[in-house]
Amino acid sequence: MSADGNKKQFWKRSTAKVPGSIQHVYGAQHPPFDPLLHANLIKAGNKPLPATPGKPKKATTFQEFESITSDAWDVGDDDDELLAMAAQNLNIEVVMETANKVIENHSKQQERRRQDDTIEPEQGDEVAQEEVAAEEEEEEADFEEERVDQGEVTTPDVSCVPEPSPYSDGRLVKSHSEAPIGSPKDVAGERALHRQRSLPHRPPVIPLVARMADQNTSGTPAMTEREASRLDKFRQLLTGPNTDLEELRKLSWSGIPRQVRPITWKLLSGYLPANAERRDSVLQRKRQEYFGFIQQYYDSRNDEHHQDTYRQIHIDIPRMNPECLVLQPKVTEIFERILFIWAIRHPASGYVQGINDLVTPFFVVYVFEYIEAEEVENFDVSSLQEEALRNIEADSFWCMSKLLDGIQDNYTFAQPGIQRKVKALEELVSRIDESVHRHMQQYDVEYLQFAFRWMNNLLMRELPLRCTIRLWDTYQAEPEGFSHFHLYVCAAFLVRWRKEILEERDFQGLMILLQNLPTMHWGNEEVSVLLAEAYRLKFAFADAPNHYKR
Repeated sequence: MSADGNKKQFWKRSTAKVPGSIQHVYGAQHPPFDPLLHANLIKAGNKPLPATPGKPKKATTFQEFESITSDAWDVGDDDDELLAMAAQNLNIEVVMETANKVIENHSKQQERRRQDDTIEPEQGDEVAQEEVAAEEEEEEADFEEERVDQGEVTTPDVSCVPEPSPYSDGRLVKSHSEAPIGSPKDVAGERALHRQRSLPHRPPVIPLVARMADQNTSGTPAMTEREASRLDKFRQLLTGPNTDLEELRKLSWSGIPRQVRPITWKLLSGYLPANAERRDSVLQRKRQEYFGFIQQYYDSRNDEHHQDTYRQIHIDIPRMNPECLVLQPKVTEIFERILFIWAIRHPASGYVQGINDLVTPFFVVYVFEYIEAEEVENFDVSSLQEEALRNIEADSFWCMSKLLDGIQDNYTFAQPGIQRKVKALEELVSRIDESVHRHMQQYDVEYLQFAFRWMNNLLMRELPLRCTIRLWDTYQAEPEGFSHFHLYVCAAFLVRWRKEILEERDFQGLMILLQNLPTMHWGNEEVSVLLAEAYRLKFAFADAPNHYKR
């Protein structure tokens, strides 16, 4: 079958129309086509420009360094240098110099593992394949065991881990290319099996939230001296009579300790005042105001004008992650109330699929304010006192509302904010990695087909929840983090997978890859690299829009 035939058949299977001319593309809403908006977005001369001749090409991106050093980020004292960059106007040479210093501190253990992973047996040598696979599994087991001993990993509850796929070998690889190599026929068969099942359904090594020692989101391992020092700095800032929000942002850019994350998020989002004496009264007033909305509006959820909104919310919540948490009846009720009240109070957009995902990080973070459990997925939320549940619900509502106030044009009719950002992403990627951009053009992959969900859900469907929470630490600290900095994170995220993208040679393979990127194993180190590269891109392009606009 031709490439066009494959593409048509693929879309026939993958899209379904729903009322209101909205299309779903891999679980995300595809906005209705707006000719006027489309005409405004399309610029003349939309073809990527060739690279400037006469200038030698230098390795200047974290992706290029990362191809040499694998995970390429050792969370050490150099974080403070990157943290300082977030609040200062530095030139790009200083940014890259700091990045190089961080790269040089990369863990020798991860470097050794990367070198071992590059050893490939000869094709057809089954004995060599088995030996290499056994060595890889043994090394991975030793590595995870060492992390558990050090308190960096929490063993997942099997009740919340999907059943292993009958086709899976039980090991996690970044891409098809890193799997053991066999005969060409075996390789082709393996690639076909990978396309038949999406990558996220592989049995995860870690739960969505529980591997959080390196991010201080759950678990209570013994802190290092540096972690204890950072926690003390946070507490000194937060216990003063007036919190210096600028200093708090600088300190939060490279991650917030779990113990102080709830109050830090409330302060950075503008929900709580900087003055410590006013906080209790503000919390009491806002919580009472929220439950006043419940009494005023929630009974109308079955009215003719609102029943469609409530029905859609009721359908979407069971699709959220982590299922072990959101499917608890008490949590479902809380989410339904939060989303319905927000939709009633914001008629310009109403409820749009994707908004439901944005409640989860706030809810999880604020649950940890009241529990000492090492993970939240399997925690029985109904065991909390009623007052604690009411506080968590109200705080989650107001902080989600603050977030959405800055990106509401993402959810108004035709979602123009998302369309603009997707177009800006395309223009940016065409400048920073022309090979990736041309490769997707060659196979007719439109950025809207995969990046719409990235903007609509703020990458929550592409990253584990633990990574989303760490990402949002920086978004809260970064000016216009959710509305502006997210664009550069998406660009860095796309180019991060350039090797895997360039290996795919058809439309269907590219779309399956881009909608199922293998990030289940990601943790603090990978998110730190992503944020560092995004900051570099922001510095290079944010204040020079003509640099990437055509």
